[in-house]
Amino acid sequence: MINFTTSLRKMVDAKIEQIECSEASMITKSLEASRMLSDAVCQLKVFILSHTFKDEEEEIFFFKDIKPRLCSRLIYYRKVYNIEMSRPTGVDMQREYLNDILDGINRYNSKRLDFIRYYRSCSSHLDTAYFLRGKPDMEQYLESFNYEFDPNFSTNCDFKVAKILANDMLSAYLMHEMELLDDNGLSACSFNFPATKKTWKGTKTELQEQIFSWDSAKTFGDVPLTQLYDYIQNVFNIQLDGNLSRVLDDLKIRNTPTPFLDKLRDVLLRRMGRK
Repeated sequence: MINFTTSLRKMVDAKIEQIECSEASMITKSLEASRMLSDAVCQLKVFILSHTFKDEEEEIFFFKDIKPRLCSRLIYYRKVYNIEMSRPTGVDMQREYLNDILDGINRYNSKRLDFIRYYRSCSSHLDTAYFLRGKPDMEQYLESFNYEFDPNFSTNCDFKVAKILANDMLSAYLMHEMELLDDNGLSACSFNFPATKKTWKGTKTELQEQIFSWDSAKTFGDVPLTQLYDYIQNVFNIQLDGNLSRVLDDLKIRNTPTPFLDKLRDVLLRRMGRK
């Protein structure tokens, strides 16, 4: 299972990176990403329906981590597409529109605080009820995509996890867009944005590695990480994962912890003739 899902994730990451770095509009990007991710979810479903989990632990890992991470991106891009398609004109109307959507996310989360606390605290004592197939359920099908109706490809809470992760990304996107609206006046962020933005050409992970290193060294002073994160996204014209704790966790588990920083050090040393 791990070989297939890892290969699928790498393919998805590469295609998302290519889409996000294009000069197309956000409507075009989100539509293209949604179509690609929908196909990837279908591939994942076909594989799982023919796969036998070796034990409950592997099944829980799939439905608690692997599937939600992929589905959350599909939910995110579909939502972004719908947001941009219905976006009104005028700065004030857009700000109100985006803020209403953000309020809706907060209302959704507030109704599920117990589960969100359970998931974010990495608790596991209810995992057999939440993330194994064939368990009695009260509300799963009240909030699902059509592929969620297959009991062989869904559990009580894998969609909830995907929705929570998608909401994290959506919240960051909405706040970023509202800050862009404020660029004409006083920014909601304490930074002054440059008149001309430069598009980041490296990978998102490389930029995230940089941001966390800057924050750790207090390179920009006593600036909150979330504010620095939003600012860098704005300046470098890129949309990053808004779940900072998850981003840091992903960086921690890599075999080489700081490959991009190591690369920068090497190229600079070569330029200085020191290597």
